Amino acid sequence: MTGESEKHVNDHADEAGAYSAGGAAYFKGSGVSGAAAGAQEPGAHADAGEAGAEPSGWAGAEAHEALQVRVTELEAENADVKDRLVRLAADMENLRRRTEREVKDARQFAVANFARDMLAVSDNLARALQAIPEGAREADAGLQTLAEGVELTGRAMQSTLERHGVKKLEPEGQRFDPNFHQAMFEIPNAELPNNTVVQVVQEGYAIGERVLRPAMVGVSKGGPKVAVGADANAAPAKPGVPDESSQDA
Repeated sequence: MTGESEKHVNDHADEAGAYSAGGAAYFKGSGVSGAAAGAQEPGAHADAGEAGAEPSGWAGAEAHEALQVRVTELEAENADVKDRLVRLAADMENLRRRTEREVKDARQFAVANFARDMLAVSDNLARALQAIPEGAREADAGLQTLAEGVELTGRAMQSTLERHGVKKLEPEGQRFDPNFHQAMFEIPNAELPNNTVVQVVQEGYAIGERVLRPAMVGVSKGGPKVAVGADANAAPAKPGVPDESSQDA
């Protein structure tokens, strides 16, 4: 009985040893397999990284290309806006100049009709002075005072007209110009060139470039003819219109 018990115990011990050896071998094999699997993981991750890197590169190139296209579009829009602004500025400058010119013309010619009517008054004052017999002013103190008052009134009227842009034409000695002068008669004169104004019958007036009344004049006849283009190098002047610079001097 004792022998059988010992045998039974020994059998169990052998089985336990066998199980222990098998377990060690199993876990040893599992360790090798795990190590091998662990050794393979970096390569697998590298392959996965390379596979993911390729789509990322394509996306970056497409984004850069789209950005360049947008920059080109914005540059074109900027150039178009700049061109429009330049054109708008030019249009505004032209409008400003045209408005200034129109305002100047309106101011200059606003008194044209009134000034033209006032010229008749000035003519009457001049005729009144011309009607005084020679020597009568010196003989009559009252007439002298009256004549001086008429002269003062005439000068004041001329000053007022000039202040509003009305200028008296001074055609005597100038070449006849039908735009400013009206020829009433011819005077033979061999010394002066043909069509030179030698006498003023009635004063002429202008406001700016507009003639309020042409000067009635007599012109020379029979003198030397002026060669065409003789004064080509000379600066053109308005016939009979006094030079403001010379007046200031």
